[in-house]
Amino acid sequence: MARPIRKLSCALAIGGLDPGGGAGILADLRAFSAAGVFGCAVVALVTVQSTSGLEAAEPVPSRQILAQARAVLKHQRVRAIKIGALGSDGNVRALGELLAANRDLPSVVDPVMLPTRGRARLLRERAVRTMREVLVPRAGLVTANVPEAEALVGTRIISVSDARHAALAIVRMGARAALVKGGHLAGPRAIDVLAVGDEIFELSTKRLSLPTVHGGGCTLASLIAGRMAWDARDWKSEDEAIVVDAVRWAKKAHFGLLDRAHDVGGEMRVLVP
Repeated sequence: MARPIRKLSCALAIGGLDPGGGAGILADLRAFSAAGVFGCAVVALVTVQSTSGLEAAEPVPSRQILAQARAVLKHQRVRAIKIGALGSDGNVRALGELLAANRDLPSVVDPVMLPTRGRARLLRERAVRTMREVLVPRAGLVTANVPEAEALVGTRIISVSDARHAALAIVRMGARAALVKGGHLAGPRAIDVLAVGDEIFELSTKRLSLPTVHGGGCTLASLIAGRMAWDARDWKSEDEAIVVDAVRWAKKAHFGLLDRAHDVGGEMRVLVP
């Protein structure tokens, strides 16, 4: 008698290809595996980078991105979508259309704009407004660090109170939920603010003393998306519980990875689930 074939849920990452492996879709795939799901990936941006920083970035044409994504969505058991670096205004618009056509799937939008280190941009400046108007309103969850949240909402964020206002402002743009990460804020603890509808959650962790980490934001967003894909509950009716539980689980997993970040050469450390 043949053994039954194990079925795995999939999570789909759409973002940049980092040849050094620390960030972008390669980091996404490692995070998906850590969350217990099968990782699929669409290249939206080709970069020249390593753990010493970003040298150049070239967006993939929108039609190619959509063709890649639609093939995977048509044939595989995709249960969540994670969107990272997109590069151009046209790509932001295309991914907004993709999310609109797949509203039944949880989605995590990581609004990557600038690298941790390097001279190139991961999102052209004129595309920020398009992200605000087209992509954010169709996101299940937006995960933004302080500079990214400031660019989206147009105000300075220097305190946890400011982060609360920013998270709620992103939700008012149309996102179901928003996570404003507190790594750039001062204080002995790193406090992330999660807004789900009108409800606010504060997630506090000990602030670690670390060298610069490459791909930390990609990894956190993908841990969340992977956990959403792993969760069997119905996104349409239980989205709030799914978001909160996924973020709490991912924060705990992410903290553990930060605490044991690896040196693979270059100037920045990487997270290895």
